Amino acid sequence: MRSTGHPRWQGVSAMLLWLLHLFHPNQPERQQDDSRQLQRIRRFGRASWILVAWLCGLLGLFSAGQLPILLWIEVAALGLTGFLLFAFLLFSGLNQRAQDKTLTAPMAGCMLALMSWALYTTPATQILFSPFALLITMSCAFRLREKTLLLVALGALFSNLAAQFLHYLVWHDRATLIQGLMHCGALGITLPGFVMLATRVRRLYRSLYMVSVKMESIEEHARRDELTGSFNRRYMMAALQQQKHLADATDQSLCLAVIDLDHFKRINDEIGHLAGDEVLRTFARLAQQSVRREDVFGRYGGEEFLLLLPGIELQAAFSTVERIRAMTETRLGIIAKVERKVTVSIGLTQYIPGESVLDLFARADTAMYLAKTGGRNQVVMQEAVEERD
Repeated sequence: MRSTGHPRWQGVSAMLLWLLHLFHPNQPERQQDDSRQLQRIRRFGRASWILVAWLCGLLGLFSAGQLPILLWIEVAALGLTGFLLFAFLLFSGLNQRAQDKTLTAPMAGCMLALMSWALYTTPATQILFSPFALLITMSCAFRLREKTLLLVALGALFSNLAAQFLHYLVWHDRATLIQGLMHCGALGITLPGFVMLATRVRRLYRSLYMVSVKMESIEEHARRDELTGSFNRRYMMAALQQQKHLADATDQSLCLAVIDLDHFKRINDEIGHLAGDEVLRTFARLAQQSVRREDVFGRYGGEEFLLLLPGIELQAAFSTVERIRAMTETRLGIIAKVERKVTVSIGLTQYIPGESVLDLFARADTAMYLAKTGGRNQVVMQEAVEERD
């Protein structure tokens, strides 16, 4: 699982998820769909900051005496109305009936229409139109297909032109029209290149994402044992070294258990290697269900397994491995459909600060062999005494 972000945002996310269930009280829980809908609501919240920033820009024009306060109030009211409308569609789940469930294109179109109306009413807002048109286009780049994104960009360009000409037809202000057309020309030159760049960035992002997924898959397979699905020998030895350094740095305890299936060669000879493989897979699954999340379990080789138990004293570790031994004796043969009883011998020891990994492993391995020679199907603890000057 993983960090989920700042607690404040966790609370907001939980509240949004609760509201989604409130709008769908009679529907069964669909955790995956709710998670996607919650992501759409979060994106909507981030996109709403574009409206807030544009309104703040209009306030700057008002403070400079280039925008009447009544226009700002009207624009703010229209913007708030649009915000509430899209919020209702998302929280009610009605957006899921649309082809574009994120409503990205409709929101972009409404924002551009509001900006064009302000431009038609007050040409001074032209200074804000171009940068915010680019910002809207960029915000749509990762949500829309190339053709739809191009339509949004063309909509921004033609709505700008329409606002300029409508303003000229009403007020016959030729100087303002020429200045506006110059701005519009600059936008027309910039916007296609911007769309092309945004499209390439999106493709690059998707390619990097796919490579990242493949790399994670390769890394996961590289550290897993192919037969049992548990960690392999290389990973276990690296984890043992890492846990040793952690124990030295934090002064926390560390225990190591070496686990070996008893008479495994006889099992292979009697029931065959395929059935023997099933015994190994079943044992690995049962063992992993019996340990803590922070414990590290893996196959060392053949029928031998290792278990690292960090942050736990020897007696508590004994309870864990004894549980594995007892469960193996009572359940493994039945689950693996083996007629004979299957048991394990386990050697357990605790790390001494400052000793080498080889010394720790050798002590646990010796304890395992003592369990073998002592009759098998048992746990032998090998306590070590720290050397004192």
